Amino acid sequence: MLNNKLNKMKKLAVNGGVPLRDVKKDPWPAWPVWNENDEKALLEVLHSGVWSYNGPKEKEFDRMFAAFTGVKYAVSTANGTVSLQLALEALGIGYGDEVIVPGLTWQATAASVIDVNAVPVLVDVKEDTWCIDPAEVEKAVTTRTKAIIPVHLYGSFADMDAIGAIAKKYNLHVIEDSAHKHGGEWNGKKAGSMGDIGSFSFQLSKHLTAGEGGMMTTNNKELADKLDALRNCGRRPETEEEEVDKGAGHYSDEGNFIQSGNYRITEFQAALLIEGLKRMPEQNRRRDDNARYLNSLLEETPGVLPMHRDPRETKEAYFNFSFRYDREEFKGLPVDKFREALAAELGIDVEASYEPLNQCSLYVPLTKPARYRINEEHWKAIDPSRFNLPVCDKIFHEESVCTHHKILLGSKEDMEQLVIAIRKIYDHADELM
Repeated sequence: MLNNKLNKMKKLAVNGGVPLRDVKKDPWPAWPVWNENDEKALLEVLHSGVWSYNGPKEKEFDRMFAAFTGVKYAVSTANGTVSLQLALEALGIGYGDEVIVPGLTWQATAASVIDVNAVPVLVDVKEDTWCIDPAEVEKAVTTRTKAIIPVHLYGSFADMDAIGAIAKKYNLHVIEDSAHKHGGEWNGKKAGSMGDIGSFSFQLSKHLTAGEGGMMTTNNKELADKLDALRNCGRRPETEEEEVDKGAGHYSDEGNFIQSGNYRITEFQAALLIEGLKRMPEQNRRRDDNARYLNSLLEETPGVLPMHRDPRETKEAYFNFSFRYDREEFKGLPVDKFREALAAELGIDVEASYEPLNQCSLYVPLTKPARYRINEEHWKAIDPSRFNLPVCDKIFHEESVCTHHKILLGSKEDMEQLVIAIRKIYDHADELM
């Protein structure tokens, strides 16, 4: 079937040819997903008059997410950036400390570290997963190192066995950045349950979303209390007895637990997240079924390589679908030209990976001297350009191809169409040279 379709192709859509997919007639699955249950839940909050401040929906979602992730405590917060910052604060990390961070991640992973006056130490990643390289982590450990933030990137897991062993060896904290990995499992353990604290994002593009929002997970009661206080103006969390006695939004009269600000979510967000969490396991299952099929096709497709799936990944979760591009097999065609051509054929956005943090246009701490220039030593230490990240650089500039995870909610025929588009570009690469 694939060969018959290929024989009819003559010209690339990016050059004015007919695209493989007419998205006006045959659109890709929509994102975000919602239904009448979401609408009903939002109206319920609207009419309740309890729109925020430890309301019943927020408490229900925290309990649901803790059970889903397999942890004792889950504390919701404003977004995934704040969740990382509050995790660092709860662990007592600040000025004079170093935190090891992968060089290929959204800028917030490192920005949260400089926001607590610590130093992000950027290390390279593994070329076949794009996740933090444990060998590079161990090389970067110094007497100032206090924590590691492994990031599960796109559809791949960081090697939590190796990260855990390094953390134990050097007595380091682990903050598990699971913003891309809601529901993924490593050796049967859910993402966000294997470090001291897990961090999640519910931003619009994520596969569990309320537009914005974040979550912090832990099995440590002392850390949970600190996280709860930090996201809620420093107030001491109530006991269960106090909650029953006073109702939502009330706190002990004993004063603040710790200095902090307001990083709470609203009841509207919690209502959407409750309904989204009910759908997510089935959505994750469908994405994984389609990704397995698509990767099996990519293995047989010239010029591209699927991402490595570690056998210890017992359940997959995808934020976007990614694969690797081999320029030489495409007659020297630059990857940006390939992405543009693929987007034109399929009517979807096709992008590079995140920019390496040592050259990222959004990670520019030296633009804020009034906040970060504590002294000259610290100022030099937080300069991202001091780090060398050759693998990150190669991934971003030469290899990475990323599409939105909504395509994985499509059909097997949709997966085949993506591969047909790649083959079409492969056969007509001369048009783009």
